[in-house]
Amino acid sequence: MNRLPDAETLAQAVLAGQRRALARSITLIESTRPDHRQAAEALLEHLLPCTGNSIRIGISGVPGVGKSTFIEAFGLFVIGQGHRVAVLAVDPSSPRSGGSILGDKTRMEELSRHEQAFIRPSPSGGTLGGVARRTREALLACEAAGFDVIIVETVGVGQSETAVADLVDMFLLLLVPGGGDELQGIKKGIVEMADLVVVNKADGDLAAAAARAAIDYGNALHLLRPASRHWSPPVLRCSALNAVGIDQVWDAVLRYRRVMEAAGALPARRKEQARAWLWNEVGESLMARFRAHPRIEPGLAEMEGRVAAGTITPTAAAQYLLNTFLDTDAGKA
Repeated sequence: MNRLPDAETLAQAVLAGQRRALARSITLIESTRPDHRQAAEALLEHLLPCTGNSIRIGISGVPGVGKSTFIEAFGLFVIGQGHRVAVLAVDPSSPRSGGSILGDKTRMEELSRHEQAFIRPSPSGGTLGGVARRTREALLACEAAGFDVIIVETVGVGQSETAVADLVDMFLLLLVPGGGDELQGIKKGIVEMADLVVVNKADGDLAAAAARAAIDYGNALHLLRPASRHWSPPVLRCSALNAVGIDQVWDAVLRYRRVMEAAGALPARRKEQARAWLWNEVGESLMARFRAHPRIEPGLAEMEGRVAAGTITPTAAAQYLLNTFLDTDAGKA
C-alpha cells in the first residue's frame, strides 16, 4: 500500500460490500505507519455509523482442539441460516522474526471460498491476550461491510488469553476430551469468562470421553461465578468434523443474545468494552511514544543492559527513564 487511499472513497467501497476494499481497509488499519494511522482513523470515522449490528463471537481453545475445523463447520451452518460470516483469525507472531504462520485460510478451505464469508488472518504482533492490537477496528470494518456474524479466533489458551472477552458479545470456549484429567488442562480464569463451553470431537472412540468431559465441566461451572448474572453458561458437545451438534451451538448463541438484550446487558457490555479499549489504546500509544522519545531512545539500550547486568534495579531504572521522559530531575542512575 504505497499510495495512500482516499478514506471516503475506500469507505464507500467497504459499505458497498466490496471484499477487496474490506481487505485493503484492514491492511490500512493494521499498518503502523503514521500516515496510514491517520488515514485509518479517517476511514473508521466514515464506517462507525454503520457498525454494531452483528453478533460478535470470540472462540478460544487449547492447541489441537480443532478451532479451525469447528469455525468452518459453524460458519457454513450459520451461512446456511441466511447470515454473512467474517472470521478474524489471530496467529501467533514469532518473538524473534515477527513472522506469523497465517494458515487459517488453508485450514478453512471450503469456508474461505464461500461468497458469504470473509476470512482475515492477522499476526498477533506480540500483543498479549490472544488478539492483535487492531482486531477491534478490523471487526468494525467487517460490520460496516455487511457481515452480521463476526468470529474472532484467538491464538490459543494461556494465562493472558482473555482479552478477546473485551471485544465480543459472547465468549465460546472450545475443549476436547483427553485421556486424563481434563479439568487440569485449562486455566480457571478463562473458564470463568466463558459464556458457552463446547466439547469438540464428540465422535468415534472419543464420544464417551466427550460425554464425561461435558458432565465434569458442567459440574465445575456450578462452582464458578458466571461472567454475567443473567446467564448460566451451558456445556455442549459437538463433532465439528462430522458437523454434528453445530445447530445446538448456534441455538445457544441466539438464546444468549436474546437473554442479554432483554436484560439490557449486551449494550452495557459493549459500552464497557469501548471504555476498556480506550484505555488500552492510551497505554499502547503512550508506550510507543515513550520508547521513541528523543530523550529516551538514545539511552534505552544502555539502561536495559545495566538492568540485565544487575548494576541497577528495574524499579530504579524505570523511575530514571520516567523522570527523563517527563524532564524532571532524575538524579544519578
